[in-house]
Amino acid sequence: MDDTVLLRSEAELVINEARREKSERIKTLGQPIQLIGKALDIHVEGNAAWIAENTHVAKKIDLESGNILQIYRGHTAPVTCLAFFKTDSAAARRVLITGSWDRAIKLWNTNTKALISSTTAHDDFVKCLFVLHRARLLVSSSSDKIVRFWDLTDVLEEKLRPAGSISAHSRPVECITGVAHSETSVTLMTADTIGVIKIWKLERESGPNPRWRSDPQDTLDYHRTRVTEIIYGADQIWTASSDETVRITAYPPDPALTRSIPPLNHPLPVRAVLPLSLTPLAEPYVVTTYGDVIRLYDLSTISEPEILGEIDAHWHDVTAVRLWMRTSKNEAGQTRIEPWIVSTSLDGTIRKWRFSELATSTLKNPAGRTEPVVIAPVPEPTGDGPAGELTEEEERELAELMGED
Repeated sequence: MDDTVLLRSEAELVINEARREKSERIKTLGQPIQLIGKALDIHVEGNAAWIAENTHVAKKIDLESGNILQIYRGHTAPVTCLAFFKTDSAAARRVLITGSWDRAIKLWNTNTKALISSTTAHDDFVKCLFVLHRARLLVSSSSDKIVRFWDLTDVLEEKLRPAGSISAHSRPVECITGVAHSETSVTLMTADTIGVIKIWKLERESGPNPRWRSDPQDTLDYHRTRVTEIIYGADQIWTASSDETVRITAYPPDPALTRSIPPLNHPLPVRAVLPLSLTPLAEPYVVTTYGDVIRLYDLSTISEPEILGEIDAHWHDVTAVRLWMRTSKNEAGQTRIEPWIVSTSLDGTIRKWRFSELATSTLKNPAGRTEPVVIAPVPEPTGDGPAGELTEEEERELAELMGED
């Protein structure tokens, strides 16, 4: 046997044993909801979480009880992403949109769970979905390196109608964000697995089957490798990256800024970023994740970020963090709203953290008793193989997601 393979096998055994021991130590932390599979994307609304799961389904889960409220079956591979769109017809309907490794985008009626339509959207894994409600536009990205536009105007009556595409990236497009300025004008940002961020101006053309014309505006290349999440709001681009940083970039560029905002440095690749200033909480904090750890920063002075707290939250990589404005009633019937942070992980759990606890936690306090386990990030599919065939890296990622040995 090759020495490299032997050493790698031994290292994997050590990591797997560390994870097993850690899973026992932290099994009650964060009021865990144990999933059948692993949540690859999550959307929190009210007291429910909607998740995209590697078990080929999407689910709606009660965050209080952990009960499954709805299951959406139909994909034939891991569901990687989800989004929502509310139709503007007289009988407004809320539509769930899911994307999968089976290359399909499916639309579902959230009242009946019925499948509305299914479209083979890409030549490789669907990686991200982003809805621009005002423009009635769905944007999807994939390991095939293509970004595609889909018209959502008549989604209840017909299949997704293609409305344009972008093919300027040389690597899989990992994440998307943007803003609709009107029904016909959009600023879009796309980020790929070598750290390149491209900014586009989209204009909707006229006609019976209108398409979106894309004009490049900027290319940002300050990340050294994969951008794992991108969020835009309040004229700032927030990005998390496998280069172990979170970056905040003023866009459009602010002439008043004499120097760039310093990056938030981490000891491991950063998988997720949640700027709470862009949420209903509207406070100058940002939540980030690296490895198994959730970290909270105070950005009251954006040039001097301060780490407020950390929780060693999971026994495997955290995949996402979201804000949960938890609503409950006291004995007097009064409604109470309290901010919580919800996290998902490749350890197969959803965990819940009071914001007040996260703000005062450290890796050694009772909420985070263990030192973080250094775990290599999940290998990223290259998207360079023929359509329908898995590369070696993709096979490893699929094995990780499916929980194989």
